[in-house]
Amino acid sequence: MINRLAMENLPSDVPAFLKTPEAIAEVEYLGPEPDRWRSPAEPELNAAQAPDHFIDFEYADVTGMLPRRRYDYIAALTAAEITHPDKAAELQPARVGFQPYIASEVWERLKAAMRQYRDLSAKHEDTKPVEAAILFYAGWLGHYVGDGSQPMHVSINYNGWVLRENPNGYTTEPGLHAKFETTFVAANIKSAEVQPLVGGVKPIGDEWGAYMAYLRHSQTLIEKVYQIDKQKGFDGAGTPEGKQFAIQCLAAGAVMLRDMIYAAWVESGSPAPA
Repeated sequence: MINRLAMENLPSDVPAFLKTPEAIAEVEYLGPEPDRWRSPAEPELNAAQAPDHFIDFEYADVTGMLPRRRYDYIAALTAAEITHPDKAAELQPARVGFQPYIASEVWERLKAAMRQYRDLSAKHEDTKPVEAAILFYAGWLGHYVGDGSQPMHVSINYNGWVLRENPNGYTTEPGLHAKFETTFVAANIKSAEVQPLVGGVKPIGDEWGAYMAYLRHSQTLIEKVYQIDKQKGFDGAGTPEGKQFAIQCLAAGAVMLRDMIYAAWVESGSPAPA
């Protein structure tokens, strides 16, 4: 749903192929693609990319301000393991997660492909192969942007409240993650209900900063998920509050993805540094 809404709400000045029904359907199909890589039939692939779907900010923030590059982040976590030996197990990079890094890396792939599209178009050469690449990268990116709109992807409380301090009696049992993002949304939320919240495109100057702000906003909503769940807001048809919360999360994802795709197109017009 996030991928489709993002594509349907792209501005009119993107390449025409991005606005075709076929392109929109392709990007929609690719939304779940990274989850299709999580089968036990491909154990090495699953192990390598599973941490890309989340980041536990409670542990990541031990490093201070997160660096922009994946390997600098890994080095920072390794240093934090040494200075915080009591948290060494939790600070292992694969346990903390790489969510903003994979999103930034795929976005840069998308931008590079769009730059190639511009180059081929200017030379009046065949753009069909690079169009396919652009759609793949846009769909792939959409998965992680969608993950980022779900607050449980940015917290250690990703599937049950794990903090010892639990004065409000939130559920500690696993299952809430799937109940909220899969079962409840599939049964109760329609794309037409999310569309009015998508709005117009918002320019992105600093992709990393914009995406981190997006994830930090999701982080502020983690307790809200548990509060709504405690009131049975995601059970069955849920409550009006539960439904509106899910709609807002989906809209945030669609807006962020649309704006990132458009930013990649705009930025691809600048020449690559020598």
